[in-house]
Amino acid sequence: MPAPAGPSADEGRRRRHPRTARGITVGTTAGSALLLLAALLLPNRLDLLTPTAFLRLPVEGIVLAAVLLILPGRARRVTAVLAGAVLGTLTLVKCLDMGFYSVLQRPFDLVLDWILLDDAADYVRESFGRTSEILAIAGALLLAASVPALTVLALVRVTERMARRRPRAGRTTLVLAVAWVTCATFGFQAGGAPVASTLDTQLVDDRVRAVRAGLADARVFAAEASVDAFENTPPDRLLTGLRGKDVLFTFVESYGRTAIEDPAMARQVGAVLQEGAASLGAAGFAARSGWLRSPVLGAGSWMCHATLLSGLWINNQQRYRHLVSGDRMTLNKYFRKTGAWRTVGVVPGVRKTWPEARFFGLDRSYDSTHLGYHGPYFSWTPVPDQFTLEAFERLEYGKRNRRPVMAEIILASSHQPWAPLPRLIDWRDLGDGSVFGPIQKAGKDPAEVWKDTERVRTEYRVSIEYSLRSLFGFMRRYAHRDTVLVFLGDHQPRPEVVAGSPRRDVPITIVAHDPAVLDRVAGWGWTPGPKPAADAPIWAMNQFRNRFLKAFGPQDPSAAQASRKATVRRTNHSGSSSQG
Repeated sequence: MPAPAGPSADEGRRRRHPRTARGITVGTTAGSALLLLAALLLPNRLDLLTPTAFLRLPVEGIVLAAVLLILPGRARRVTAVLAGAVLGTLTLVKCLDMGFYSVLQRPFDLVLDWILLDDAADYVRESFGRTSEILAIAGALLLAASVPALTVLALVRVTERMARRRPRAGRTTLVLAVAWVTCATFGFQAGGAPVASTLDTQLVDDRVRAVRAGLADARVFAAEASVDAFENTPPDRLLTGLRGKDVLFTFVESYGRTAIEDPAMARQVGAVLQEGAASLGAAGFAARSGWLRSPVLGAGSWMCHATLLSGLWINNQQRYRHLVSGDRMTLNKYFRKTGAWRTVGVVPGVRKTWPEARFFGLDRSYDSTHLGYHGPYFSWTPVPDQFTLEAFERLEYGKRNRRPVMAEIILASSHQPWAPLPRLIDWRDLGDGSVFGPIQKAGKDPAEVWKDTERVRTEYRVSIEYSLRSLFGFMRRYAHRDTVLVFLGDHQPRPEVVAGSPRRDVPITIVAHDPAVLDRVAGWGWTPGPKPAADAPIWAMNQFRNRFLKAFGPQDPSAAQASRKATVRRTNHSGSSSQG
């Protein structure tokens, strides 16, 4: 007869050290319970991540505990594993939300936003180096693997302890349920939030709705894109008010309402705009300015460019992909359709093949590798704005015996992280850009700048001043009587800069030497000069294309005369106000 098996090694250690074993058991169970509680109550925004956020009763945890107590052994264990995996996944979604709220002031879209993670990795590499990108990706993968594993192990552990002490666990669950109902009934709060929490239930409900909307958005967008009021307009009826003009559409990265109106920036940026207005005025130019509401916040410049040029609201990557794979007429295409303009794109933020150039209707596009720049990167920004504009002059604008040009120019020096920054130098010294080497080396370290929010805001302001001065300098140096400049911001900067403001407004300005050009937009109600008034009209950015095409299309004589009278009245009123 075989001898009975002796105690296992673990059992032997527990018998020899009962207090230690009990302490480990209690500690492991308590740690598992705290981990689950933290996962259930974790908010999805960094600004809500406070100690009081965890002083609540999650209804999801109470209901889950009740279900696990009711189920038999095998079903209970399977349910614990599945529920732990779901809780871990939901925790990861909350972490993604934190990142998206920090940059874009919105939650992560489970249908539309996955492609943006690749863009985020590119941004980290180009701003902080390849090592930082590898570490960030490794950390993200580790987090994605470990969080669900930990929540599964924790819930299995707590479930086993509950099953061994079912009566006590049942009473505790009942007490927590009564406490939750009481708190919900009387509206008790902690830190401004209800103690009776339904955070995860609401989050799941919001995500289900968002997924349904994301799946349906493709059909909605297709219907919107099928409507184009100017699609059948003959070429000789398009843009008649701009024939013979060079028209330059220039996007200034992250140039938002905050740069003009925030008390910490308004004086300095306002001074740059005032200097620009004076220098342009001395050369015979005038300007009108208004506001556009951008489709995005914090990032996503390409969607803003597409929104303005296509006349469609492009607020996610799915819409952008559908747009550029279709045949929608953009402003660039309408200029080219007339046969009166050569269409050009200057896109220094693009570092590789850009197939979208064909969709936008560009006869020629220049990315960062085709501008003749041999200087250093400034974090994310491959080419300083001043050099970008000088390259445009050298490659296109300054050529003799050319056709009028319609250009889309992107100024990227005011792109985050706003350190190090270039500075304006003598235009004659730009050369091949190597002159920027010492300037880049002497610049500030982005890692140091981003340790302090006020330093971030200051460097953002300085970057906007540089971009605007570069643009005004280009106009003083190279613009002529037939130059028409339309410059605008693409979106507001990151939440750290806008101090949590939800406003999406960006300034837009039209500059022209020929008074007839500004007469065409006199009915828009825009502010004279390059700085829009606080109460100037605000349009959705996708409305600009059609209004621009209408304003500069054929006009009847009576409308043109009324437009000129409106300009005179507005100019006189502005002059009286400034004198008073």
